[in-house]
Amino acid sequence: MSGGEHQESGLSKSVWSDADFEEMGWHDATIHGVYLQQTDAVLPRLLLDLDYIVRWVHPLPPEEYFSFWLSPATLAFEDVWDLEGDLAGADLQIDTLHRLAPDDGREDLPLWHIEGHAFDLKFRASSYWQYFRRPPRINSRLMLSPTARGGCSFDEVAFD
Repeated sequence: MSGGEHQESGLSKSVWSDADFEEMGWHDATIHGVYLQQTDAVLPRLLLDLDYIVRWVHPLPPEEYFSFWLSPATLAFEDVWDLEGDLAGADLQIDTLHRLAPDDGREDLPLWHIEGHAFDLKFRASSYWQYFRRPPRINSRLMLSPTARGGCSFDEVAFD
């Protein structure tokens, strides 16, 4: 295994970016932390600590429920502005993440929309990076235990 590849789960690399957007999906990913990081640049960064579902595993009889290959990950959006939304819910589970063309012609700063099951975030950002911090592990629940994920973290270091 090299370069963060995890063959058993199907993960081909441990660092992804907005160039990989069409191959990625965040449905039912659990967010454990949100961090608006100030930088030396003008615009801040938005970091999400989440359990990313690498692969859903269909149940084999007599099992009735899916299991999941999960990896703790840091999703880091660059040059964030025009942030708005509602984080009032305690359940921060993503339904869909959309990349939308802005109506002001600024294609270099797309509009991102994270629709949650009980929350909603919209913002502009130039790009993102997602770092898989640990190799995926099989789990019967949609989220890893704090011990399995190494606690809440915004580290931008991928596993090898």
